[in-house]
Amino acid sequence: MPRDRIEMLPGLPIDRDGPVFAEPWQAQAFALALKLCDAGHFTWAEWVETLSAVLREGTPDDGSNYYGRWLVALERLCFAKSLTDSSALESRRDAWADAYRSTPHGVPVELRRGAGSDQ
Repeated sequence: MPRDRIEMLPGLPIDRDGPVFAEPWQAQAFALALKLCDAGHFTWAEWVETLSAVLREGTPDDGSNYYGRWLVALERLCFAKSLTDSSALESRRDAWADAYRSTPHGVPVELRRGAGSDQ
């Protein structure tokens, strides 16, 4: 990721090697935003503007919820760009929750092909 993109992101947890993630889902949400931007679904400026707005909402925190807010911004921008809708998102959330609840401890959670989609 170009350094100038990283520097545009308000509050991004970074170290000398780049972005820092505490959980795998954080890296996945980060990568998804980059992929959607690189695919032309929105500009980097739109992403930074949306993320900045979400970070300003609510009460300030210590940064521990940064990627939670990242996800809110990603959902908001995907809705605005008609990349998904609330029904599809709710269906996918339910499918992941079901997969999580039915997966034995210590086994990676996997979503069945087609689960949580409108196909």
